[in-house]
Amino acid sequence: MHVSPSSEMQQNGRCTGPRSLHCSAPDSTTACFKKGQVIMADKYTWQKVTFSNSRGLTLAGLLYGTPQETEDIIINCHGFTGSKEGGGRALELGAELGRRGWSTLVFDFSGNGESEGDFADITLSGQIDDLTCAVDWVLKQGYKRVVTVGRSFGGSTVICQGARDPRVAGVCTWAAPARLLDLFASFTDEPIDGPEEMVAIAGEGGIIFLKKVFFQDLALYDVPGDAARLAPRPLLIIHGTRDSVVPPDDARLIFDAAGEPRKLVWIEEGDHQFTKHYAQVWKALFDWLDRHFKQPTP
Repeated sequence: MHVSPSSEMQQNGRCTGPRSLHCSAPDSTTACFKKGQVIMADKYTWQKVTFSNSRGLTLAGLLYGTPQETEDIIINCHGFTGSKEGGGRALELGAELGRRGWSTLVFDFSGNGESEGDFADITLSGQIDDLTCAVDWVLKQGYKRVVTVGRSFGGSTVICQGARDPRVAGVCTWAAPARLLDLFASFTDEPIDGPEEMVAIAGEGGIIFLKKVFFQDLALYDVPGDAARLAPRPLLIIHGTRDSVVPPDDARLIFDAAGEPRKLVWIEEGDHQFTKHYAQVWKALFDWLDRHFKQPTP
């Protein structure tokens, strides 16, 4: 297949138009921001923050809450080609978590959204590094307990990162793929081991280009194997029964490999985006947080 860059893509490979593959909803940032803040909740505002990854790239984030109010924080990671705002839904979730005693950090992985880097250069190793630097940053701010949440490819990222970082107290995934190389290879009819440097991937929003190293890097990771390394820290796996992007079998592979405490929540009729079922996903997350992390009453 010979393709040329979509008009919705910058020549450096960063997605600037509608999202594709298993992505977030269209960006609603402009409706939310006022002078560098997001005015959304009754108690806090979203503060724009930045921090660097180990490759020297500046990552853009939004922080809800302060360590003076709570020492507990959720780091919520977007999916492939997504953004920290999640079409506004991630911000709504953060505000609700704030009412439940949690701060939230959302950020753009390098090459996505407002963060530095080229999208064509992304790798799972790079995202693991980005997330590790996000954990470093929140701990330096004064937070004591960190739980990571990831959507789709971000879910695979939080599993693999958490397996390597004992500072993470718990991990939650939404529609996370377990068989990464098989999944991403299915999005192209080009050889991923051919002579060309770039591989074109077709998605609902158009064509995106990735370097071959993306696929080579995926082969280094075993998502179910890393899920097994999370115990005894709790793991919550959420997946829709009608997910047409990441097979529901992937959720079962992760669950079967994981140690206790583990929980698998099926969202009946849920698609990859949980389009009509996000309230059920949120409830599953809140119940899990209350069960494993709720502070005892003095």
